[in-house]
Amino acid sequence: MEAKEDLLVVDRLKTQFFTYGGVVEALDEVSFEIEKGEIFGLVGESGCGKSVTATSILGLVSKPGRVISGRILLDGEDLLRKSEREMNSIRGSRIAMIFQDPTSSLNPLFRIGYQVAEPYIHHQRRAKRKALSDATGILAKTGLPDADEKARNYPHELSGGMRQRAMIAMSLTCEPDLLIADEPTTNLDVTIGRQILDLVKDLQREFGASVLWITHDMAVVAQMCDRVGVMYAGSIVEKTDVRTLFRNAKHPYTERLLRAIPSAATSSDRLEEIPGSVPRLIHPPTGCRFHPRCDYAAPVCSETKPLEREVDPGHWVACHRFSGPKDGT
Repeated sequence: MEAKEDLLVVDRLKTQFFTYGGVVEALDEVSFEIEKGEIFGLVGESGCGKSVTATSILGLVSKPGRVISGRILLDGEDLLRKSEREMNSIRGSRIAMIFQDPTSSLNPLFRIGYQVAEPYIHHQRRAKRKALSDATGILAKTGLPDADEKARNYPHELSGGMRQRAMIAMSLTCEPDLLIADEPTTNLDVTIGRQILDLVKDLQREFGASVLWITHDMAVVAQMCDRVGVMYAGSIVEKTDVRTLFRNAKHPYTERLLRAIPSAATSSDRLEEIPGSVPRLIHPPTGCRFHPRCDYAAPVCSETKPLEREVDPGHWVACHRFSGPKDGT
């Protein structure tokens, strides 16, 4: 079997926000890899650090936050060592992002065609007329009906699904190596959302980009992703391929997430819920951050942060239940 090559390596990334109320430990040594040509999912509850991971990769962490330590390697080059000028040349060309809300991401004062053409003009120095023509072409590729006409519209004149297609077109103009999709279907109805999922997957295959897909929806993970990292309170607690995650989840948090998914085989009128609440990251729990809500918590869980361990080939878990040696070793 041909060895896969990593495009992006996030290594022990720590990002914090320095507020009047205290230090928010948003990311606590987050590590994962995205292979070339794969879709890697980052899944977890709201506030777990998924979007902060994305902005950290892009070098767009807003004040009073900053990356404290770690590495973010894109084809072996550490993005945290790049100047702002260098990052400006990388954003939109080598790394692009589809935002959750196209309404707030698109400029209401400019026509759609010009906004999609802007990366061509800025990164590839194309003439404006050529850039606008190419922008119409890629808008058509996303399935936007009457792309010539829609390119002359302003954002408010398009539906939510059309605006999201325009955002996808904008993100793909320079054929980026890495596409970050931050819950791009959250504000769309189910039918349009499914169309957007299918569109991104089709275009990803055509352009050969790697994708970091951020979501809270395990059903979307099952449909979209090759591998997945499960986040809880600023840490990744489990990483594996999607098939293994759904068939053989190991971390107690992942188990609870999967049991909360509605199923046709479930006769109960109520879904299972995880007891307790997500911790505040100004004063997160010591040791394993999930231990106050965990069915298997032991004294060590509140004292020591568990290290990631490969429990099966390609299956990593950060839990003290798996911290001992393997059977027979």
